[in-house]
Amino acid sequence: MSGKSLLLHDALYYQYCFGEEHPFNPVRLQMTLDLMQSMKIIESNQILTPVLPSDEMLGTVHSKEYIDAVKHASTTPDYMSSTYGLGTDDTPTFLDMHRVTSLIVGGTVQAAEMVMEGQCHHALNLGGGLHHSFADKASGFCVYNDAAIAIKHLQLKYNAKVLYLDTDAHHGDGVQSIFYHDPNVMTISFHETGKYLFPGTGNIHERGEGDGFGYSYNIPLEPFTEDESFKEALYEVLPAVMENFKPDIIISQNGCDAHYLDPLTHLYSTINIFAEIPKLVHQLAHTYCQGRWVAIGGGGYDLWRVVPRAWSLLWAEMNHQDIREAPIPKSWIDKWSVNAPVALPHSMKDPEKMYEPVPRKPEIDEKNLLTVKKVLHKL
Repeated sequence: MSGKSLLLHDALYYQYCFGEEHPFNPVRLQMTLDLMQSMKIIESNQILTPVLPSDEMLGTVHSKEYIDAVKHASTTPDYMSSTYGLGTDDTPTFLDMHRVTSLIVGGTVQAAEMVMEGQCHHALNLGGGLHHSFADKASGFCVYNDAAIAIKHLQLKYNAKVLYLDTDAHHGDGVQSIFYHDPNVMTISFHETGKYLFPGTGNIHERGEGDGFGYSYNIPLEPFTEDESFKEALYEVLPAVMENFKPDIIISQNGCDAHYLDPLTHLYSTINIFAEIPKLVHQLAHTYCQGRWVAIGGGGYDLWRVVPRAWSLLWAEMNHQDIREAPIPKSWIDKWSVNAPVALPHSMKDPEKMYEPVPRKPEIDEKNLLTVKKVLHKL
């Protein structure tokens, strides 16, 4: 094993596109890879092209009827089905949808395979993280659930116990639902409370059913939660869950829409939290899983100022590099400023006093702490 992490990536990922006006814009993948290359934190031999999975592999999670509907939508752009969640405002259809989304699934499955086979400790697939997709329905910009299919693969081939961690601002409802009765998959999601944000789920009382009871954990955070409170919740709960479950491998979904600048959510994180999250996951992967860690992307809708930096920090952590204080290369800024509607950052750090003080900060912190105590009480 070389000790270097691997990135699963293909230019076909850029065709996972619902239209120029849609918030889930694949330009963020291009900008992130370009930033990592500009900062010289990734080498060409660390980038691998994924392979397409079979329909049989997709079928370990998704129904045949749903896969057939996605295939039909791939050649019929005006196709619409409320039954399958396709052609809706949040998940419109696009040409070649089946092949493009399948390749993203292939990337996450291949990342998991390479980690389990010892070809690397850590692998990243930023095109993945489609956590809202259900077994028979698309939802929330997500067509096929790459994380769930990779987890199924790990179970079927390696009989592995998998911890799925989701730190997207939106609850990881699709992955939770698929493994809600499974005691060999622990799902844990830190997200903005569903009282105010899609998909409206992720309450602490959602703990699994049947044999899977006690294997789902949710930590809903209050709107306007800042770094300190988010980090406290993460550091209190995640190590305790890991110690209790002792997984063979971690799959982490790394949506970065908890940032203050994100236009779709109401959390008040800074870029610092996207260095703290992978730092802890990295430590826990080596403590409990012999380093086995697969990271995937997710939400993140400030394409220009947040996503490229957040995911570069994730990659840097996976490769034992510290870029938190680094400047952004001028070449990258010049290249992407041409189309950016906002001024691009010049540093990996956020500016001081990025927003006005939160008036209800003590109340918000106290509510989050109470949620943490309730969750820990259930361990």
